[in-house]
Amino acid sequence: MKDIRISSPLNGKLIPLNEINDPVFGSGAMGRGVAVKDPEGKVYSPFDGEITVFFPTKHAIGLKSNDGIELLIHVGMDTVKLNGECFDSKAEVGDKVKRGQLLLEFDPEGIKKAGYETSTPVVVTNHDQFGDITFELNNQSITAKAASNDDAAAAPVEKDEDDAQYDNLPDEERVAKLIMKYVGGPDNVRTAEHCATRLRLIVNDKSKIQEKKVENIDGVKGQFFAAQQYQIICGTGFVDKVTEEFIKLKPSLAGGGGKEAAYAEMSLIQKISRTLGDVFVPIIPVLVATGLFMGARGALLSLGSEWDPTFLLMTQVLTDTAFAFLPALVCWSTMNKFGGTAVIGIVLGLMLVFPGLPNAYVVGGAAGEIAEKGLTWVEAYAMPEFAGKTPIPLDLGFITIPLVGYQGSVLPALVLGIFAAKLQQWLKTFIPDMIDLIVTPFLTLTISMALGFLVVGPIMHGLEQIVFGAVQNFLEIPILGGLIIGGLQQVIVIFGVHHVFSALEIYLLSTINADPFNAIITCATIAQGGAALAVSLKTQDPKKRALYISSTVPAFLGITEPAIFGINLRLMKPFIYGCCGGAVGGALSSFMGLAGTGMGITVLPGMLLYMNGQIVQYIIVNIIALAVGFGLTYTLFKTEE
Repeated sequence: MKDIRISSPLNGKLIPLNEINDPVFGSGAMGRGVAVKDPEGKVYSPFDGEITVFFPTKHAIGLKSNDGIELLIHVGMDTVKLNGECFDSKAEVGDKVKRGQLLLEFDPEGIKKAGYETSTPVVVTNHDQFGDITFELNNQSITAKAASNDDAAAAPVEKDEDDAQYDNLPDEERVAKLIMKYVGGPDNVRTAEHCATRLRLIVNDKSKIQEKKVENIDGVKGQFFAAQQYQIICGTGFVDKVTEEFIKLKPSLAGGGGKEAAYAEMSLIQKISRTLGDVFVPIIPVLVATGLFMGARGALLSLGSEWDPTFLLMTQVLTDTAFAFLPALVCWSTMNKFGGTAVIGIVLGLMLVFPGLPNAYVVGGAAGEIAEKGLTWVEAYAMPEFAGKTPIPLDLGFITIPLVGYQGSVLPALVLGIFAAKLQQWLKTFIPDMIDLIVTPFLTLTISMALGFLVVGPIMHGLEQIVFGAVQNFLEIPILGGLIIGGLQQVIVIFGVHHVFSALEIYLLSTINADPFNAIITCATIAQGGAALAVSLKTQDPKKRALYISSTVPAFLGITEPAIFGINLRLMKPFIYGCCGGAVGGALSSFMGLAGTGMGITVLPGMLLYMNGQIVQYIIVNIIALAVGFGLTYTLFKTEE
């Protein structure tokens, strides 16, 4: 085998591979080569050849020279997690390249600030076809020696007798099935994903893994545990194929993060909550920003500030747009969640609030007057005084459907988005690719629009008014509503079903321009923080106290999970005392009529939602909830328990 010499593709300092902090490259499992320490931020082609692999995350490049050298350049350690940030590709996979051609630019300082190392392995992946491999950079050179015959005659691969059944399968399928067998089978695999070179698994029981047999699979170049993952080195290109076959053995692993597998283990209520969370969480930041500005405007106006009417109108554009077109946001997010085309969801949602339809707020405002006069909405439609204030009757012969806009509605847009996503997926199963771009969106929008206005809209809008209206009325019961919700809200958080209230809060903001639910749950949150703080102060062990305090701080920023699961729930009584504090604070909040101008933030950050004249009351109920949770725990809880 001939010796070869290769110019370094990066400027920096050449170091031996075994000096880098990575068990895969450092062990030589990916091939023989060098690493470039403190690289300058540019990758050049070291020879004439072709780009065989260019990862979507841009952190790794595979090259093949015209004379058969296969080279892998992997910028930094674990930089796949940056998802392309700090990287700018200058070429594409399949490009023919010349020696010295710029292939990639990256930001070393940005990578370091993100917490990753920049030392870059450069290895020959088909090193067994060559003798000594020397890398050169200016006056530096490092030679990776070829393995001796003694090294090549390593221990034979161990096989089970029944492994022979896989011998005639394609390499990727054979390797995937053997890996699945030796990691304990599908039931032992929780998640599966891959990076540039390795299959990364999270397993339920590490003791079931037969590491030696995994390592001895023909096609596997090494294995190890790191960052709670079992990582199996398969090599560039090949790892993609192995992962695809591996997931076929347990389809619930699709997606990489194991979300489907976790979803399958949830109860029905948890599934509903998770689905609502996935739909509403992406649009909450917009509603939070709108609520914050609404609170700031209210505070300035309450202080006697006078604004030019045009400027006031501009602020209303900022605060009212998200709620005026709320169905478009909900439909967009729902289509994303259920695998539909997002832009179809946007258009479908906009159809629900088309300006030519009577505005839902105007119709709602006139409903009382129509009822007082003993008129039906169809009779009122024909009267000039109610023009634009009643639904448009659509007579189908056997039934009359009211056509109205759905401004501020949640459930019609949610259900219609789910239907449209499923309809689009079904249409794609038989519509030819040649006309899919035109026919599928047309049929999806047409059928969904008809169903939305004739069936889904009227039914779901009525259901929304019944369900959310009942909850709203319960919240408005003085003291009792806040007492019960404030006391139980953190119990609901434990079971992971609190996302169901996102739809409620959005409905409240869109109908009454306020969120009394936010005021109640902030008391439940800070009370748990108070209970956790009391436990921290009573704990004598300095290490435990430091740990407890670090878990307590997030509660004062509106995040209670560290305090609940790290302290209160484990000790039980502090959690109960925290719920008592939430109940007292919630009752006072309900009694005072507190309501935020937005949603999504509580406790200290939540103060911004009460700048419209309620900030003093907000601070009072938070202090009382904190004091009750802290006082009960500090007085009644004994650390020896």
